[in-house]
Amino acid sequence: MKKSVAVLGLGRYGVSLAKTLYDMGADVLVADKDEDTIKEMAGFCTVAVVADLENEEEIKALDLKNMDIVVCAMGRNMSASIMVVAVAKELGVPLVVAKSSSERMSSILKKVGADKIIIPEDFGGNQSARILLSDTFMDYFQLDDTLSLVEIKPRENWIGKNLIELELRKKYKLNVVAVKDSQTPWGFIDSQRKLGKDTTLLVIIETSELNKINKN
Repeated sequence: MKKSVAVLGLGRYGVSLAKTLYDMGADVLVADKDEDTIKEMAGFCTVAVVADLENEEEIKALDLKNMDIVVCAMGRNMSASIMVVAVAKELGVPLVVAKSSSERMSSILKKVGADKIIIPEDFGGNQSARILLSDTFMDYFQLDDTLSLVEIKPRENWIGKNLIELELRKKYKLNVVAVKDSQTPWGFIDSQRKLGKDTTLLVIIETSELNKINKN
């Protein structure tokens, strides 16, 4: 099902995130107070709105209650970030993500309701987009132009099967590096061990195959 995402604040990170989300098929609403930036985003999103994101009424006018995800991408504007997060949670948005520039800011945004904090130095826009739109990816690191290291949850049709049965290398061009669950830390996996709902896999995969994990 196509997800609806609002990206509020269009600095370099916000622009990168919004464009990647849109390229991946999401419905993307973007908002920023800079009219020129909004005009430039016209072809890279579903809806682009000029708005003062420090103004509660203008934020509410964006109709965020219909969004699956709201991303507050203003890591250096504390007051706007607090306002956006608070309003989004008040409106019942299921997942509110906030960009942060410091530990103090991260702590404050969590207290006002942010579900996830993004540190741009750790997560680029492309990387964040893949994680936000996926029900499978938990963490994602691009190793080079062709390979990625990804932390994933098993798909529903993988649960109860082992690696021999699943043939993941053949189907997805991936190698399982390590595994953990709620009772055990990271370790090497026995190819005959059946995967459970609480299993987490660490895999190396060709980046071009990433979308296949979500679709098939």
